[in-house]
Amino acid sequence: DRCLVAAFDGGLEPLLVLTKSDLAPPSALLELYGALDIPYVVTSRDELYHGEAAERLREHIGGRITAFVGHSGVGKTTLVNALVPEERRRSTGVVNAVTGRGRHTTTSALALPLAAPGGWVIDTPGVRSFGLHHVDPSRVINAFPDLQPGTEGCPRACSHDEPDCALDEWVAQGHADPARLYSLRRLLATRERREGD
Repeated sequence: DRCLVAAFDGGLEPLLVLTKSDLAPPSALLELYGALDIPYVVTSRDELYHGEAAERLREHIGGRITAFVGHSGVGKTTLVNALVPEERRRSTGVVNAVTGRGRHTTTSALALPLAAPGGWVIDTPGVRSFGLHHVDPSRVINAFPDLQPGTEGCPRACSHDEPDCALDEWVAQGHADPARLYSLRRLLATRERREGD
C-alpha cells in the first residue's frame, strides 16, 4: 500500500506482480486490490523457467522504464533474470542451515535494457522500510479509490480515524473491504508518528 500511495502521488502507473503462486494461491490478494483496477501478473517458478511469465510481463512493461520494488526474497531478481537472461544476476547467497533462508545479494539498484520492444527494467535491493513523508496526508486517500467516495460524508479536515469519519459507515455498507480502511488508517497513523519525532 505504501508503494501504491507513492506511485499514485507521483503519477506513476503501478503493476502488481504476484510471484511464487506455486507456494500460495493469489486469489485473496487479488480480491483485496481488485477494486483498484490495477493491472497484475501472476507468476510461478515453473512459468519463470519456461519463459511464460516473462512474456506476460513484457506485455505490460515493454517500451517503459520499470522498477521492481518489494521486500527481500519476493523474487525481484528472479524476474529480472527471466526478462534479461543474458545478465543472470545472482539472486540468493548461501542458505543458512538454521533458518533455511538465503541471504539476498542485491545491494544496489541496476538498470538493464530490455529486448524488443525495448525499455528498461530496474532491479532494486529488498525494501526494509518505505517512507511517505514526501506525500501530503490529504493525498494518501488517492491511493484508495475504493474508499475515496466514502469521504464525502466526512467532517471538514477529517483525519479518517475519528468517531465521525464517514468511512466506517462506507465500509459497513459493503462498499470496500475493511482491510483497506485498516491499511489507510495504519499508513496515516505511522506517518503522523514519524512527523512527531
